[in-house]
Amino acid sequence: MRNQRQVVDYALQRRALLKGVHSGRVGTYDVCDAGPYLLRAAKFHGRPGEQDCPVCHREELTLVSWVYGEELKHVAGSAKTPDELVRMDGHFAEFTVYEVEVCRSCHWNHLVRSFVLGTGDPGSTRPRTRSRKTAGQ
Repeated sequence: MRNQRQVVDYALQRRALLKGVHSGRVGTYDVCDAGPYLLRAAKFHGRPGEQDCPVCHREELTLVSWVYGEELKHVAGSAKTPDELVRMDGHFAEFTVYEVEVCRSCHWNHLVRSFVLGTGDPGSTRPRTRSRKTAGQ
């Protein structure tokens, strides 16, 4: 994405968690907890990751991008493909993308990174207004 801003990488948190799993301090039950919604999103909206699952080593990880933002309305909280993100990037002023890695075999999942996309143009969003009705209306 060309307009990524406010990028947060969760690699250190991931590394610490995996160290706990491999040492036995953290059980796989606690980290392999992807729900059916996330697994379906990985199947239909995900893209192949660049590495195998760090827990089961059976399958290549899948990356799923989730979008959130006030301007997105009913689209907020849904998974999007890379092509959809490119289209949204030029259409909305600002929204946040959370990338989650998922193993569809053992259900490992972890937040990989987050970033902000959008035109960055505050003029492209319509101000939110609420019409208030008075007792006489």
